[in-house]
Amino acid sequence: MASSHLNWLIVRDHNAFLLKRRDIRKPFSTEPGNLTNLSSFRYSGLVHHKTITITPAEKKGVNFVYNRKKVLNKPAKAPVKVTLKQGPRRTLKKIANMMKANRYRADLRGAALRRASAILRSQRPTKTRKGKAGAAPAAATAAAAGTAAAAAPKKAE
Repeated sequence: MASSHLNWLIVRDHNAFLLKRRDIRKPFSTEPGNLTNLSSFRYSGLVHHKTITITPAEKKGVNFVYNRKKVLNKPAKAPVKVTLKQGPRRTLKKIANMMKANRYRADLRGAALRRASAILRSQRPTKTRKGKAGAAPAAATAAAAGTAAAAAPKKAE
């Protein structure tokens, strides 16, 4: 098995997950296991054995996927998928505790918590915004009154 540094030197400029654009200085990466979607050795999910993937769950919550240390040579049995949907604070605490208990890449803890927090924030229901005072409600009531008056038949005198 080659070292992760050697693998990075081979795949850093040419792989299927790179997203290069002219106006972007550092290319993005869409590979699984890359928490920040930046193409860098530190966050690469292709070259490291211990990777973390955090994705949104189907309805609410996040999926936390990590690799078991004992079966890294068996790719089908290595990943462990845990769905966390108890609430934002408890979910973030569980992610931090799992990473700490398994001694799992402490340098990725902040990135993992940021990604999980962003996913949980996107799943929150949006608040209804009130319009400007006097502008929107007056126009809406006038339009509703005008359509109601036009729709009602006129009485013959």
